[in-house]
Amino acid sequence: MTAAKDVAVIGGGPAGLFTAEIIARAGHRVTVYERMPSPARKLLMAGRGGLNLTHSEPIENFLTRYGSEADKVRAVVASFPPSALIDWANGLGAETFTGSSGRVFPRAMKASPLLRAWLRRLGELGVTIKTRHRWAGFTPEGGHAFETPDGAIAVKPDATLFALGGASWPKLGSDAAWAETFASAGIPVTPLAAANCGVLIDWSEIFRSRFEGSALKRIALSYAGDTARGEAIITRTGLEGGAIYALVPHLRESLRAQGSVSLAALGGRLAERESPSAIITVDLKPDIEEAALADRLAKPRAKETLTNFIRKAAHLDPPQLALIREAGASLPEDPSALAARIKSVPVTVTGLASIERAISTAGGMDWTALTDDLMIANRPGLFAAGEMLDWEAPTGGYLLQATFATATRAANGMLRWLASAT
Repeated sequence: MTAAKDVAVIGGGPAGLFTAEIIARAGHRVTVYERMPSPARKLLMAGRGGLNLTHSEPIENFLTRYGSEADKVRAVVASFPPSALIDWANGLGAETFTGSSGRVFPRAMKASPLLRAWLRRLGELGVTIKTRHRWAGFTPEGGHAFETPDGAIAVKPDATLFALGGASWPKLGSDAAWAETFASAGIPVTPLAAANCGVLIDWSEIFRSRFEGSALKRIALSYAGDTARGEAIITRTGLEGGAIYALVPHLRESLRAQGSVSLAALGGRLAERESPSAIITVDLKPDIEEAALADRLAKPRAKETLTNFIRKAAHLDPPQLALIREAGASLPEDPSALAARIKSVPVTVTGLASIERAISTAGGMDWTALTDDLMIANRPGLFAAGEMLDWEAPTGGYLLQATFATATRAANGMLRWLASAT
């Protein structure tokens, strides 16, 4: 049996806490260093509307959610699939259920009961959690410097797991300050950028004032060959919602290609330069074929106004009708042309919402910097997991699943490394 070693986990989010649990179960002494006054703050925020742990769809479909060039993260998730995460949550007493959409939630629909049980388990395993400890970089001796309320300290554990997160919602703890330090240390970092975020649209003042906060329900959004169905919320500055988030990767690349996005190594904040734009199309009636819709619109409208006739014949609500007019040009009277307009309303996107308000981020530690066990190749004994790695996924349970999966891979790799280093 491997003698007990001192292990540092830097970052107290889900990836850090899960790694700590696995390492502590193996008999090692684990200390979690968290910069905030309490751990897992972003997890608590995510659970306000129901903690979506994972998704129940078949694993072959699940893995496609990580994009076409994500073989590394797909392999990691395949080795720790949704069933394993569900078993873990159930074992904590957070009995899970599968919703009608296939998403998996704790019965309590909150993160707080699960987190309380988890922290209690970690305490029983002997894990120490030190809050208000901000990682300040590597020490010349190969350890880690921290800023604490009692002053600067340095530690040199036998192994370390970094789980410092991305750059979204920095007020909750993940501000990506690590990225510049890592890059300076010769660890490749892909610039961080907003993912699962809203888009910016220059609404007219009339549309904005009347429909801010309204939902465009049961629509389909398309861009660059991708189509996402669902709903979108009209905001003061554009659109938010799951259907929009699914298009963000291609929108981001298009805007970047136009020279519109300056991605600083420390957070990927957007910087407008040349009024970039990308046109998405909105299908307001995705459940009806265009020809069938044209037939409805070909019926006599008697003395009704065109707007009122369209509202009734196509079953459009006020925000949908207003969006058609917002797109410009007068409404065509020809039924076929009118049906085509309803099925493909052009909306011009001028940018992405700020990374600080994004649900997650793309970019992070380049996979070439890591071994298969997620050890930093040029820093033996140092591992990384979670959102600070270069991957992205849509909402729906895919984000947390990959976070837990990368933590599992890194923790098991660390155990192997500790055993070999004895």
